[in-house]
Amino acid sequence: MQTGSNAVATDLEVRPFRDDDWPAVHAVYAQGIATGSATFETEVPAYERWMAAHPPEYRLVATRGGDVVGWVAASPVSDRCAYAGVVEHSVYVDARVRRQGIGGRLLDALIERADASGIWTIQSGVFPENVASLEVHRRCGFRVVGTRERLGQLNGTWRDVLLIERRKP
Repeated sequence: MQTGSNAVATDLEVRPFRDDDWPAVHAVYAQGIATGSATFETEVPAYERWMAAHPPEYRLVATRGGDVVGWVAASPVSDRCAYAGVVEHSVYVDARVRRQGIGGRLLDALIERADASGIWTIQSGVFPENVASLEVHRRCGFRVVGTRERLGQLNGTWRDVLLIERRKP
């Protein structure tokens, strides 16, 4: 299923995250943080914290020519049994290769894994100004389910967050 992909170079591979991918994942994450429109985070978390938050089956990277150019990772939203099939995800693409369908390919791969493992809802929060992220998510079957107004502050400014989700058919 290639719902989120644009025309993407055939040399793109999406594969499971490996420990030696961390420096590149860290760098791509830092680029996203620097935009001010991707996350409330102001610095990349420590490797151990990031790994602990994201189970191995939901950590994927996109590579081109052997270089990591993007990543997607998901984590359970709760340890309560009622939410066993719900994960929250993040997806980031290297600034040098954005708008080439890489985010869609990563989301497609995450969706495939989630569907196969009994996940019924993949969700995330996206700043309303992050139009590119909202569009790639829409193409991958996500929908906006609500606005969380003034959810948190980033650099002293209150920010709204759109709650998006994709439900397994």
